[in-house]
Amino acid sequence: MTQKKDKLSQIPPELYERMKAHLYSKSPILGEESPFSELLQQMVNQMLDGEMDAFLDEQREEGEVNKRNGKTTKRVISESGPLYVNTPRDRNGEFEPELIGKRQRELSSGLDEQIMALYAQGNSIEDVRRLLMKIYGVEISAGRISQITDKILPVIEQWQRRPLEPFYPIVYLDAIHFKIRHDGRYDNRAFYTVYGVDFHGRRDLLGMYIQSSEGASRWGIILEDLRSRGVSDILVFCTDDLTGFSSVIAEVYPSGIVQKCMVHQVRNSLRFVDDKDLKKVASDLRKIYTSATRESAELALESFGVTWNGKYPGIQKKWRANWDELMAFMDFSAPMRRMIYTTNPVEALHRIIRKLIKSKAAWVSDTALIKQMYLCLMHNEKSWRKTAYNWKSIQRDLMEKYGERIQQWLPV
Repeated sequence: MTQKKDKLSQIPPELYERMKAHLYSKSPILGEESPFSELLQQMVNQMLDGEMDAFLDEQREEGEVNKRNGKTTKRVISESGPLYVNTPRDRNGEFEPELIGKRQRELSSGLDEQIMALYAQGNSIEDVRRLLMKIYGVEISAGRISQITDKILPVIEQWQRRPLEPFYPIVYLDAIHFKIRHDGRYDNRAFYTVYGVDFHGRRDLLGMYIQSSEGASRWGIILEDLRSRGVSDILVFCTDDLTGFSSVIAEVYPSGIVQKCMVHQVRNSLRFVDDKDLKKVASDLRKIYTSATRESAELALESFGVTWNGKYPGIQKKWRANWDELMAFMDFSAPMRRMIYTTNPVEALHRIIRKLIKSKAAWVSDTALIKQMYLCLMHNEKSWRKTAYNWKSIQRDLMEKYGERIQQWLPV
């Protein structure tokens, strides 16, 4: 046994000199032409020989008649570049190497994790190929990279089906749009996001869904999915002004309170305002949603109409049409108001995605899109999986107003 260890630890003088020269050359330490990779290859082959020696020794001790039967050469990938491994064979075909199995094509090197991490940062499969060659000197086919990233699909499926909490005080609903490239054509896809805050103030991504377009009926299907996964009650839904949204929510969660996004409302109100009036109109709108009570907000809206109905009659009319759902946040304390008056939290989640994939024009399939979205968000979960600010204060307010409704969903 000592002899085998000594054999493994010896470096041929010629290889030692090339390693030294390589270090002084400031060339990348690892890669296909590196003597360090060559040393690793020698070590791997010697270790496999050692495994065969130990296997045959055990066979002899057990009275089995067996011996070597040549070697099989195969190419495997590693962080040091490709290696050409000579796996010993035995006459009885019973030898199973541990270091690199018979059907294994990768020396345990963490490359799968590196590929997943690169893909999660918004790189395309071709980008991942190029980066692996540049960083590690490893050439991997696009098909192989796709196979590696496909390993996340069962994880996504299980994640999408996981049970949820029975009660969420706040759920944000929003969608962003991407393009799928298929047979030379580009098709739109709506990426639906459900982002919730549980009773303990923990933020969580409850679900991601891909549909051909955004519509209230499709949101209804998503809400039904939430119910099937155990969500029995949601207090406040924060949404944009999608037509029919409130009706669909009422069908699935009739006790839910709908809060339409104030930022969307203001943005839509200013869309056709003359540049010279923008600041003044925005300032007068701000007086409405920063009012202390519904009554003072109503007075601010009346005052806005007196000032601007002559030139922009549609603005007050639009606010009137959505008044109850715009002013829902007024029934809560200041900390809760700040959390629900806008869908900004879920839009911040979407900004994480857009930042990482801003250079990508389209995906080849829905599967490729959901893989990259999931990996992207999980890779950056520290930025969105947080406890809500000042939550204890919000908890007290909610228990005071909705204690009986909430208590039924809390563990005994």
